[in-house]
Amino acid sequence: MGVYIGIDVGGTKVLAGVVDARGRVVRTVQRSTPGRRVDPGLVEQALSDALVEVAGDDEVLGVGLAAAGFVDAAGQKVMFAPHLPWVEAPVRSRLEECWGVPVALENDATAAAHAEMTHGVAAGAEDAIMVTLGTGIGGGLVIGGRLHRGRNGMAGEFGHMQVVPDGAECECGGRGCWEQYCSGRALVRFARDRFGSQPSVLEESCGGNPGALTGPMVTDAAGEGDLLALAAFRHVGDWLGVGLANLSAALDPDCLVVGGGVSAAGDRLLAPARTALQRSLVASGHRRVPPLVAARFGPQAGLVGAADLVRQQVARAGQ
Repeated sequence: MGVYIGIDVGGTKVLAGVVDARGRVVRTVQRSTPGRRVDPGLVEQALSDALVEVAGDDEVLGVGLAAAGFVDAAGQKVMFAPHLPWVEAPVRSRLEECWGVPVALENDATAAAHAEMTHGVAAGAEDAIMVTLGTGIGGGLVIGGRLHRGRNGMAGEFGHMQVVPDGAECECGGRGCWEQYCSGRALVRFARDRFGSQPSVLEESCGGNPGALTGPMVTDAAGEGDLLALAAFRHVGDWLGVGLANLSAALDPDCLVVGGGVSAAGDRLLAPARTALQRSLVASGHRRVPPLVAARFGPQAGLVGAADLVRQQVARAGQ
């Protein structure tokens, strides 16, 4: 049986999945991303390993790659990636040669926006903003019912908008980027900076070493009602709402969709974000404030969208 596979590669993990024509994820495989300061070949080997494992005995008809980086307008290269080692890398051609199947390359958040527009919570929306919270922030735009990629293919890089002049250093080389205050890393940083200030199950989770704290630990602790972990989510959620208010002021969308790994926290993140959105959006009392909703596909939205994009690519080639 032939299958289409989506692979989402971010700063910390590779998530691969077999996806059917209705956007349903049949099975997944997860691997760790080798890192940013490594040979790009190590990342591509991790992708290959995940592909072989998730495909099993099925024939692979095409692979969609959702990459956490700046993808060129032609969908051929990753021009720059704050959390991955690719720089002006012809990723699509290299992987097509390696795998021997069609490959579609797309920015991870744009792929996620495609999934939500096609099969998810943004279906039917004329204008929508997608924000993905993981290691950093990704963004995707739907304008006039179509994905908007921009002149260079790099529209939606909301995470690298400067929100604090001369603020925290960012992996992109800038300072004060939104993702430094609103992301998985920002969540962990908040908890580490306040470690020991109050009793917390996080002390046991990381063995008393704040340097060993991870995002999933903070998420699990928040689920147990831990006050420090909940405060971390309120902090990140507030920054999320403020940023989305600014984007809404600029683009006036039908809806705001939040996905990515951090979104798995649900209303622990989204409730403070909705409050901040209402508070921060200009003329909020005199307009329809766009609904802020969780992505239908959650952290899997990128791979679902990527698989659908390569499915469409193969269908067009066969016409």
